[in-house]
Amino acid sequence: MDDKRYWFPVRPAGNGWGWGLPQAWQGWAILLGFLVLLIGGLVGLAPYGELVAAGYGCVMGGLLLGIVAWKGEPQSMRHRR
Repeated sequence: MDDKRYWFPVRPAGNGWGWGLPQAWQGWAILLGFLVLLIGGLVGLAPYGELVAAGYGCVMGGLLLGIVAWKGEPQSMRHRR
């Protein structure tokens, strides 16, 4: 049996492409940190305009996606029906 534990499980076939909610405490910590940094950054960057805030949101989203792809279950392991 594989001892490697993924932080984010792959979504079952038929439910789209991507990952589900975290299944390990590390994944929950990443998700919580993302939300705190996203909201805090958007509030802090609001005086600089919508474009800056939108750019920050895109960068943060890209970082989260990168971490989930790195530490999540590979998409090739999709569950078959």
